[in-house]
Amino acid sequence: MQTSLRDIHGLDPLSWWPLAPGWWLALVTTVSLVLLTWILVSHFIAYPPGSWRSEAHRALARLKRRFRREQINVKEAATELSELLRRIAIARLGRQHHASLTDQAWLRCLNETDHSSFDWETEGRLLLTLPYAPDDPGSERAQIDSLLNATSNLIAPQRRKKQQTVEAGND
Repeated sequence: MQTSLRDIHGLDPLSWWPLAPGWWLALVTTVSLVLLTWILVSHFIAYPPGSWRSEAHRALARLKRRFRREQINVKEAATELSELLRRIAIARLGRQHHASLTDQAWLRCLNETDHSSFDWETEGRLLLTLPYAPDDPGSERAQIDSLLNATSNLIAPQRRKKQQTVEAGND
């Protein structure tokens, strides 16, 4: 009786896929950190600390929060928004010409400097009349809310528009 010896077989090679749970956790953590870093860096580029954009962004967020929690009424919100818009216009465009604008000229200026499609001349009339009107229990709440949202466009940097202008100039 002769028995033949069999070859030695090693273990099967380990596959790298599917990943073990620890690797999935490391992957999700890394992607989350990269995404969070990107969001923070883009925010600080758009609104550098100490700049007028950063201050205006914080003031607008504070005003929106107080208005939506109904801590201030419509008339107070319109007054504060009007003041904030003046400060934004002076910071963006200079005190020389824009500090003295009133009524329709002021709304026309907002319309010309806002690169979004918001119609300040029509929608913004509330800013001219409401601060001086008698108290009304919030009939214009939706209009003030839309003005608050449109103000964000005046604060945000217009990078895409600048790039398009530069590209058009190079052609």
